[in-house]
Amino acid sequence: MTSPANTDTAAPQLSAGPRPAPGPAADEGLSRRLRALACTAPLHDLDVRKANLAGEYTVYAMAEVALAAIDHVTLNMDFDTGADHDQIVARLLPRVAAQAPDRPVAEHERVARWVLENLINVGSVDRGFRAVYGTFNTDGVYVRRDYDFKLIEEVPGYGGTVYLRATDEAVNVLVGALDTDVTSAQIAAEVKLEVLISRGRLADAQLAAEQARYRTVQYAETLRRTLEATRRNVRAVDWLHTVPDMIAEALDHVADRYRHENAILTNIRKARDEAEDPEHKRRAAELVDIVKDCIRRHTQLQSRLLEAGPLFRAEQDRQAFAPPAPHAGLDLYGQLLAPLLPLPVEESTRATDAFFAHGTGLRTPTSVRIGDLVDLLLTPPLEREHLGAEMPEPDLIATPDDSRFSEEQLARAMTLLDLEHDAPRRLSGLLAEARRTGDTDLPYLVALLAVHAASPPVGTAYRQGERRLLFAVDDGAELDDPEFGGADLIVGTALLDAVGMAADRQEAS
Repeated sequence: MTSPANTDTAAPQLSAGPRPAPGPAADEGLSRRLRALACTAPLHDLDVRKANLAGEYTVYAMAEVALAAIDHVTLNMDFDTGADHDQIVARLLPRVAAQAPDRPVAEHERVARWVLENLINVGSVDRGFRAVYGTFNTDGVYVRRDYDFKLIEEVPGYGGTVYLRATDEAVNVLVGALDTDVTSAQIAAEVKLEVLISRGRLADAQLAAEQARYRTVQYAETLRRTLEATRRNVRAVDWLHTVPDMIAEALDHVADRYRHENAILTNIRKARDEAEDPEHKRRAAELVDIVKDCIRRHTQLQSRLLEAGPLFRAEQDRQAFAPPAPHAGLDLYGQLLAPLLPLPVEESTRATDAFFAHGTGLRTPTSVRIGDLVDLLLTPPLEREHLGAEMPEPDLIATPDDSRFSEEQLARAMTLLDLEHDAPRRLSGLLAEARRTGDTDLPYLVALLAVHAASPPVGTAYRQGERRLLFAVDDGAELDDPEFGGADLIVGTALLDAVGMAADRQEAS
């Protein structure tokens, strides 16, 4: 084994030249992991700082409550609105109460509000978090960088309300990733979900479905921020290349995801209907709700994507003809107060007298510049398409036929109920005749049509020119049948007034 003395003497022989520091490409993986660790640091800090609260709060797992809060905010976000502060606190109360059921409700509410306010970082100036990490620049020099992020932010809503929205960093904390491409992550989640469902692993499939829904929320959030930046300043967003490419890619993404999610939904419903285990059936039903929510969010995202182009043109017109923004005001603290505080009074008064003498005065009226007026009048108008951009042809997918009865069974049932030239019959007799055909599903179809005929749409059939109409009447007789109960209806066929129909249609025309 080499001694420390030998190690010290051998060091100059090994360092023939300066060892190059790892470049940015080699250091990118470490930087991503450092940023991922920084996003989880505020959650761990909650369990560290809970000892500073006035009271015994060590029994509460604050990081667990924080993850649940991010989850609730993310799922309650919509494209234009966010989650309500009090609603999130109310949804956190059962989890907080489960950790300490013997504590009072007021303490549970205080813990929930404390966790939510710390995720918003209410005490800071910009309500954000900052982490410092090191990386190497292109010259191989170690540089410390600041990483600013937020987990839950407050955004203004309509009517003076304030909503809560989860940021990309918060969603990444939920799914255990950072700076992941949203499109590729969504596709991977959908493929993983489809494989798990096909293998019957519904417990793992539910987790994959929830992660896919988080990625859908994150994709919509990216588009929302782009549209908000366009409303503030249309020049700050690249609408020549970046945003049109993003919209086209997003529309393709939505079409693919909608196709996959409908196929997945069909498989889940099949697994739910065929499952015999109650737990298996419950998880399949929850999966149906999650995938339906994903389809709803994708439909909403598609409508917003189609509205992005008209919004850009409208904002371009509004901002192009908007009056110029006023000049920024003076910073009295930074430009006047801070430099004068260290000075003596006799020197500072000369500066303040000169400042306020020149800072106040008459207001000069604005005048029209001839050059601007000539440019405005001589600029030719832009030609635009009145109908907008050409809409892509939708890729329609045939809906699978999951009906219980076939067309042949419906034809046999209608033949059985064709009583135009016969007297009305009892439902019990019709059911017995349907069973004699050997088709076990035919009696159910006959009973369904008979019950539907108990309240026939006479007015609709009359307006549509129907010649006959099936009806069913309850005369109080009880149905004596091994499979069905209720009233033994009298089923018959009524002939409608064809002459009156023709006269009415002639008068209407």
